[in-house]
Amino acid sequence: MLDVLMPVTGVAALLLAAWCGWAAYRDQPTKDWHFIGMAVVTLLALVQLVVGIVLLARGEEPGQGTTIFVAYLLGSFACVPAAAFMSLAERTRWGSVTVAASGVVLAVLEVRLYDIWGG
Repeated sequence: MLDVLMPVTGVAALLLAAWCGWAAYRDQPTKDWHFIGMAVVTLLALVQLVVGIVLLARGEEPGQGTTIFVAYLLGSFACVPAAAFMSLAERTRWGSVTVAASGVVLAVLEVRLYDIWGG
């Protein structure tokens, strides 16, 4: 299940980054539609977090250690919501830049999660 969730979450994060990057390029703050996109990406990260914890509870082991895997799972879950709150505080184009950057960071975290799991 993680082998499917990781690339889907990574691609969704990159799409969010491109969308918010385009808004920043056009000098626009994040809007309601962007927050819906952030909610979708956050929901994917939450499903991934739950699936990862369930797999660990069933006894499966990540290739590079459980502690670092759980830390990356939690970081990937918190990445976009943290940027969403920051973009609410910064209602200029820089709020959109913050969300775009978090999308790129989440995509990189997904690649690293894949490596940690043993991919």
